[in-house]
Amino acid sequence: MARKTPITVVALMVSGSLLLSGCTVTADISDWWSETFGDASGPPTVREEFPYVREGRIFQDTGQDTEMHFAVTGLERTDDYTVMYYEVTYPDEFSGPNRNLSMAHTLVDPLSGRVYRQFLDGEGLKYGSESPNQDGLYPVHDGVTNEYVRYFPRIPDEVRQVTFVGSGLGAMTGIPVQDVEEERPDPESPNGPDHLTLDAPPPRGENLTFVNRRPDEDAVADEGWVQSFVDSEIASTTRDGDREIISLHSDVMFEFDRSDLTADAEDVVRRAATTLAANVDPDEPAITVIGHTDGIGDDSYNDNLSVERAESVRDLLAEELGTDFTLEVEGRGKREPVAREGGPDDDEARARNRRVEFSYVFNTTVEATEEEEYDDDGLGVAQRNVTWPAPYDADPGSVVAEGELDGVRLEVYPLRRDGAYVIGTVALTNTTGEPTIPDLGGQEAVQAGGPEQFNKGTLGGFQLLEPESGLVRYVAQMDFGEGRYSSFAEEVHMLQPGNTYNLVAVFPAPPVDVEELTLRAGPFGEFEEVPVEY
Repeated sequence: MARKTPITVVALMVSGSLLLSGCTVTADISDWWSETFGDASGPPTVREEFPYVREGRIFQDTGQDTEMHFAVTGLERTDDYTVMYYEVTYPDEFSGPNRNLSMAHTLVDPLSGRVYRQFLDGEGLKYGSESPNQDGLYPVHDGVTNEYVRYFPRIPDEVRQVTFVGSGLGAMTGIPVQDVEEERPDPESPNGPDHLTLDAPPPRGENLTFVNRRPDEDAVADEGWVQSFVDSEIASTTRDGDREIISLHSDVMFEFDRSDLTADAEDVVRRAATTLAANVDPDEPAITVIGHTDGIGDDSYNDNLSVERAESVRDLLAEELGTDFTLEVEGRGKREPVAREGGPDDDEARARNRRVEFSYVFNTTVEATEEEEYDDDGLGVAQRNVTWPAPYDADPGSVVAEGELDGVRLEVYPLRRDGAYVIGTVALTNTTGEPTIPDLGGQEAVQAGGPEQFNKGTLGGFQLLEPESGLVRYVAQMDFGEGRYSSFAEEVHMLQPGNTYNLVAVFPAPPVDVEELTLRAGPFGEFEEVPVEY
């Protein structure tokens, strides 16, 4: 769940999130890298060129959406933590209590999908640079730079680079992780407490520092997984951490109120067996076949029907896979709908909920290739496409498409590959003379009967379509367990007149040979041939 922290008069809490990338990848990716970029056969050279800087306008809860200068000055891995050092400067004037509405700082390994957030105490306050009044608030003065330190769980050793998302200024890719034996020394004579009011401003150009508080026994950090969703007319795949769920849509599986497979369904299950044989981790060869129904009928009837459907699929799957896998059956009836029934798209929602799923731990050492026979039949949803981490670039590129709706102009930038994901960057500009919140469609903008979990957030209605395969890629989620999810996209708030805001949304990546995708941008419509770049 994204955290939004209040800010007082000359006190502004800077928030954001980190996406980190790195790890070994397969020979197939090395080959792709070599073919694409020439002689290089491995990951790009990691160059330490701190600071990494972004500038732009961020959302404030008061509407004083001023320009911000954000600089990552270090990201260091010690024996105990990952320590992030950064600086924030507001060159323009603003006043009164303000709250930065950016995403929370988060670290994500885009190859494994592991997610980390910064350490907090029992009161929800961040460790590192301590607010002078121990209330999470910091003095902010025009033209003065605040230096901050934050603590995250220790990133695995194999991770070499990170992407920073959450400052409100888009994605900062390719930031290196530095291994150090010990932390930097704490600030000498922190001067932040000396400048808590406008009556005691420091000179412009001065830096403010704060007392450093290291995590103690009360420190807790959220950890979770990136959860992605890819859909086709035949099947969808949800990937959450090391677990993958392939869901076969019921319209190609069963007649109404029947549990025996149709002829088309038998063909789909046999093709699904090819996918499973390639994707299931051989060290954990258990596949759970799960049956679901729609909401019509009582619990007992639906529970029995869901088990019978799962058993029909299990029996055919066993013929195809042989004895190398353990097949288990569960029936969950109508208890776990993925789409809300009873609305204007009720038929589509019920069809989405009637499904059979395969749940398993996927094999991270195998990457699907374009030669695999299930690529073009809708079961390509199960492919996991990984490239190297994207190098740092302060420029999102040139605008490749634009549209306008109700006085709000949308500009689309190239999609950028980063590990197992692509980062979509768009800019919204309020061309009117009044503040406005654009209607980006939300639930109404998604495919009828689509899964609600991946439609949340103001950019949740955005999707990426592969025109040739028909696969649809939804905005990813961050799953922190216990039903806590956060959209992997910046929220859109009140747009002030004449202001432009850069926003990012993260999607699961398409195959490496896909060079263009169609962006479904809610009520702004579809934008074809958006380039996918590295």
